[in-house]
Amino acid sequence: MSPGPLQFDPLDLAREAWEFQKHLADGVRVLGEVADVDYGATEREEVWRDGKTVLYRFVGEGTTATKGPPLLIVYALVNRPYMVDLQHDRSLVKGLLALGQDVYVIDWGYPDRSDRYLTLDDYINRFIDGAVDHLVEVSGGPINLLGVCQGGSFSLCYSALHPEKVRNLVTMVTPVDFQTPDNMLSGWVRDLDVDLFVDALGNVPADLMNASYLMLKPFRLNLQKYVGMVDTFGNPKALEDFLRMEKWIFDSPDQAGEAFRDFIKQFYQGNAFVNGTASIGGQKVDLGFVDMPVLNIYAEQDHLVPPAASRALASLVGSDDYTELGFKGGHIGIYVSSRAQREVPATIHRWLAER
Repeated sequence: MSPGPLQFDPLDLAREAWEFQKHLADGVRVLGEVADVDYGATEREEVWRDGKTVLYRFVGEGTTATKGPPLLIVYALVNRPYMVDLQHDRSLVKGLLALGQDVYVIDWGYPDRSDRYLTLDDYINRFIDGAVDHLVEVSGGPINLLGVCQGGSFSLCYSALHPEKVRNLVTMVTPVDFQTPDNMLSGWVRDLDVDLFVDALGNVPADLMNASYLMLKPFRLNLQKYVGMVDTFGNPKALEDFLRMEKWIFDSPDQAGEAFRDFIKQFYQGNAFVNGTASIGGQKVDLGFVDMPVLNIYAEQDHLVPPAASRALASLVGSDDYTELGFKGGHIGIYVSSRAQREVPATIHRWLAER
C-alpha cells in the first residue's frame, strides 16, 4: 500500500501502534515486579546537627580515606542533595570515596513554617560555617569545599567571607553571572515582585518551584520523557532508574521565604557577584578574597546554569590558581551519566591531589 496524502504508510502506523500497545502490556507486568525505589546509595553517618540541618559523613564500602582535608559537598536548597549519590552505578560520592576522598554532605532538611525567617546569613554563616568548624576541629586544618549549583554560589560567598577555613574550592554548575542572555530562568524572575510573592506565600512551595523548572522545557520535560518511558517497560533495571530519578525530582523541599527573597533580589535581579554588591549578614562579599585554588566545572548543555553563567567566575576570583573544565552533558548528566562516572570524580580527585 502506497503512502497517503499525509506521507505515511498506514501499515507502518499500525505496526507502530501495535508495538506501543505491546510496550504498555509489558509495563503492566514489569511495574508489578519493580520494587520501591529510593535514592542515596552510600551508607552515611550523622556527625553534626543544627536544627534540621545535618552534616553526614559517607562511609565507603571497603575504602579508606587517604590523608588530606575532608571534602564537604554543599548542595542547592531546591532539591535533596543525593543527586550526588543517586544509585550504586551513578554516584559521584562513590567515585570520590573509591579514590580515597573523605566525603561529607550537608542535608538542609525540609523547611516548615518555623523556618520562614531563615536568611542567607543563617544558611552561610550559621549552617555552613558550623559544619566547617566541626570538620576543621576534627581534621586540624582548613577543608576542601565542593559547591553544587546554588550551593556553589553559597560556597563562593562562604569562601570569600572565611577564606582561612577553605583550602581548595570546587564549584560545579554554579551560577555566577545570573543575567546572561541565554538564562531563561533569570528572564522569568528578573521582573518578579518577590516581596509580594514571599509576603503572600511565606515559604515557597516545592510544587510551585518544580512546575517552574518543568516549564523551561515544557514539551521535553512534561511529555516527551514520559512517552520515552514506555520504551523502558520491557527492562526492569531501566524502569527502576527512571522511577528513581522521578522520585528525586519531586521529593523537593519548600524554600524558606526570607532566604528565597534575598537570593532572588541579590543574585537574579541584582546580579550581585558581577556588580560587586553581594552582602551576607551585613558583610560585603568580595570574590577577590577567594584566593585559594579554584576548580570550576560547568556543563556544556546546561539549560538551568548556562556555561557563560559559570565561566564568569574566572574574571572575579582573586585566586592565581584557577582551573576551568567544561563537561559534555547537562545539569543533571554531570552527576549521573556514564561519562560523568568515568570523568568527574577522577578529575576532582586529581586536581585536589596536586594541591
